Amino acid sequence: MSYVDGFVVPVPLDRLDDYLRLTRHAGEIWKEYGALEYVECVGDDIRPGEQTSFPLSVKLEPGETVVFAWIRYASRNDRDRILTQVLEDPRFGDMMDHADLPFDSKRLFWSGFMERVRL
Repeated sequence: MSYVDGFVVPVPLDRLDDYLRLTRHAGEIWKEYGALEYVECVGDDIRPGEQTSFPLSVKLEPGETVVFAWIRYASRNDRDRILTQVLEDPRFGDMMDHADLPFDSKRLFWSGFMERVRL
């Protein structure tokens, strides 16, 4: 079974195109190093909750949407190797070093997951 890094990030609607350009470039780097899949999904049916929800999880503000993304790898070992390579790649560093990111990185969250069921 594969390994997945999952991401949830709030993105201002007026910066969504910038975000997608940035992540398309990032995804190309991830795939170059061996990621099996790189997917960015923009919220379409996001409902606020009273206790838990995607909007609550990122403290969604007016004029923002939620992006749910994942990167799939063959294994946890591949993920660790690929992630190290991506973070050391100057192209990725150059993209992330500038202060004008098209999202609030303080409200982004991600984690790694082991796949258990695939139908």
